[in-house]
Amino acid sequence: MRKIIAIAVCKGGVGKTTTAINLSACLAAVEKKTLLIDFDPAGSCSGFLNFQSDKIESGIFKVFSFAKSITQVICKTELDFLDFIPSDISSPEIEERLIRLTSYVYLFKNILNSPELLSYDYIIIDCPPSLKGLTSIALIAADSLLIPIKAGDFSILALKKMFEYYYWIKSHYNSQLKIEGILRTMYESDTKAWAMTNEELVRGYGSYILNTVIPKNTTLTEAEFFHKPAILYNLKAIGSQAYLSLTNEILSGNPH
Repeated sequence: MRKIIAIAVCKGGVGKTTTAINLSACLAAVEKKTLLIDFDPAGSCSGFLNFQSDKIESGIFKVFSFAKSITQVICKTELDFLDFIPSDISSPEIEERLIRLTSYVYLFKNILNSPELLSYDYIIIDCPPSLKGLTSIALIAADSLLIPIKAGDFSILALKKMFEYYYWIKSHYNSQLKIEGILRTMYESDTKAWAMTNEELVRGYGSYILNTVIPKNTTLTEAEFFHKPAILYNLKAIGSQAYLSLTNEILSGNPH
């Protein structure tokens, strides 16, 4: 059965896009047909996969403005089982238009229910680091929410806001939405910051914490320069292995 996972948190710099790309690539590597959608106006996923903003002819904005069907904007990647829809939100004016176009909150949910997309095993949505707008319609369309966080008090505050918004979306628009889990990124087990962060996580969100942690690993950063998911850059690196472990946990686990 197809699963739609929104990756979201109202804080930047926590590894959200890195997780979206590497989780999608790992799902594709185990031959799960996967579609990655870049919802972030910054276009980080698009840049990561070498879809440069000045060369993107069609993307998610064209779909919402009814200029293209969603199947017409799907791009192939170097992984046979991974397809991609880039962000073509290239200016503040387009972003404003997109906000107005998405005022019908179930629009994206209906688009994803197109018969042509039912063949995907997983659809991964990389959301912007905000709660309203594109993140809202992604959560309304999704089956589950994956929340990456790094160490720090600001991350805990962002997590609290994300959960409050999750419950609001669940009660008003998408009663079936579940929490896929909280993913700890840039993890350093021997630091006081992570010790304090883990204490707060266990105290407030213990049942939602994923077993997998994504360690702080230079390979994940280096792979960005080569516009490749980590597993295609260095499969044996601890960062690559961590995302494969995350993939296995998601494939075998049950969201909350």
